[in-house]
Amino acid sequence: MNNPLVSVIIPTYNRAWTLEAAVDSVLAQEYPNVELLVVDDGSTDETPALLGRYGDTIRILTLENGGVSRARNHGISASTGEFIAFLDSDDSWLPGKLTEQVGFFEKNPDALICQTEEIWIRNGKRVNPCKHHKKPSGDIFEASLHLCLVSPSAVMMRRSLFGAVGLFDESLPACEDYDLWLRIACHYPVYTTPSPLVVKHGGHDDQLSKTPLLDRFRIQSMARLLEREALSAPQKEATRAVLQKKGRIYAGGCLKHGREEEAVTINRMVEEALQGTSV
Repeated sequence: MNNPLVSVIIPTYNRAWTLEAAVDSVLAQEYPNVELLVVDDGSTDETPALLGRYGDTIRILTLENGGVSRARNHGISASTGEFIAFLDSDDSWLPGKLTEQVGFFEKNPDALICQTEEIWIRNGKRVNPCKHHKKPSGDIFEASLHLCLVSPSAVMMRRSLFGAVGLFDESLPACEDYDLWLRIACHYPVYTTPSPLVVKHGGHDDQLSKTPLLDRFRIQSMARLLEREALSAPQKEATRAVLQKKGRIYAGGCLKHGREEEAVTINRMVEEALQGTSV
């Protein structure tokens, strides 16, 4: 493939304390043809000064704070590579990450997206992922309905894939990646390469995965999926089943904690999505 250009996009907001390690891990990649775009989503900490030290080795895009989906989408639009890779600003890569994935695409020219395995660090200590977090490879759609099985920091995709499925949904304050992976996986295989080449850090307070009420956004994503995507009959049946289950559990939790209005909203969302589809 003659070393096609890989565009790496790091969205960041007030993470000067960890951003340097992320940027340095991209600049240390063995793969020779990389453009790195750091999208500063309105940081008010030392992020601008930190990024300024890198000079023209990176491209810095500065936005008013608008959320991670908008930042990633802005980076995609500004990038020029044949391949797109994302890195969260609290994660880092081992040096062979991009080389392994570009090599995978060279050997599998019909593939549109792949991800690597990960090393998990939580509160400074290495942990083993639970069995249900094991990444499948190929047709991952039904498994992905239950929980997010694709990591933004591990994924690489052909630019053409965004033309087919669209960008990140900027209306979602969280679970925006879950939403995009479902829209991809209902039409295309998502492959996993074997090497753990991403160091994924967790446990700190500003992670989006700690956003309250995450299942609300997953329910919203599945409801839209039923409405907008041309799902196969088995995919539709699986989506309906998971949507019903998650909706029932979430609405029940809302009622238990005195959020009656939220429960009504979720029940209505689920009911309308189910009424609008048939298996």
